[in-house]
Amino acid sequence: MRRFAPLLCASLALLCASASMAAEPSWAPGKVIRIISPFPPGGTSDTIARAMANYLSGALGQSVVVENKPGGSTVIAVNELRRSPPDGTTLMYTTTGTTSQLPHLYAKPPFDPFKDFTPLGLVAYNKVVLLANANAPYDSVAGLVEYAKKNPGKVNYASFGAGSLPHIVSEALSKQAGISMTHIPYKGGADAARAVMAGEADILFDASVSAIANAAGGRVKLLAVVGPSRIASVPNLPTMAEAGFPGFSEPGLEQLLAPAGLPPELADKMNAALMQAAKAPEVRSILDRGGFDPVYSSPQEHQRIMKKSYDYWGGVIARSGVRLE
Repeated sequence: MRRFAPLLCASLALLCASASMAAEPSWAPGKVIRIISPFPPGGTSDTIARAMANYLSGALGQSVVVENKPGGSTVIAVNELRRSPPDGTTLMYTTTGTTSQLPHLYAKPPFDPFKDFTPLGLVAYNKVVLLANANAPYDSVAGLVEYAKKNPGKVNYASFGAGSLPHIVSEALSKQAGISMTHIPYKGGADAARAVMAGEADILFDASVSAIANAAGGRVKLLAVVGPSRIASVPNLPTMAEAGFPGFSEPGLEQLLAPAGLPPELADKMNAALMQAAKAPEVRSILDRGGFDPVYSSPQEHQRIMKKSYDYWGGVIARSGVRLE
């Protein structure tokens, strides 16, 4: 019997591998699948999208490519998705700004997140970190506010552009704390972070993965977490609420969307493969390093969470006074 053991083990391994692949059937056989990214290459969400695309290319046995369509506060990418047929060949990897924030920034919203998209699944919750230039004369949110009150308008905050999450949250903090800060918009997260490291700007609400990496290199210092809980890799960093500024507890969404009109059975099939890709080691390592909280939702759960996030950010934006024309 022992001589058959290696053969039995090999057979079991083959069956397990086959079962794993069977859990990820191709939903568009023979076609190129596009994942639209509304951000410039190199950002955190773009990196996650590319890692998922690489995994899916092997698992599905077909080409899965990421196309960057930055600009217009994600509206350019949104319009590309809306023009695409609801056949599973085009989807978008995006964040909270697209579905929860952007529609609230316009008197006439450029799209309706509940009519123009089909939710495919929530990958993770993200957290934003308030960071400052390494030489800033404060080491906490309270210290920042005290400095800003003594020096009105002299604190420059960077953002990823007008209407971006850093813009909204910075203005919300300004209103709540009763301070005046100067907004300096940049073309993306990488440019905004470089500006703070170079001293062109003083603070930035940045993605956790890049904020943590830059702090580890001594190029910035971290002040607080925007989210409901601390980040495991930086356990001494308080949340905004713990720092004395409640109202910044809702996490951001890392999410996948398809055009409106996608058949429910196709959405479920895509969700199964996409969530399997989100659990792949190469993707999970990015999430873990960046302080993300994995979710792996169904399309139905994604829809519910998206509505909750939409309502929350509507209130924050109303308080911040940020508007786009």
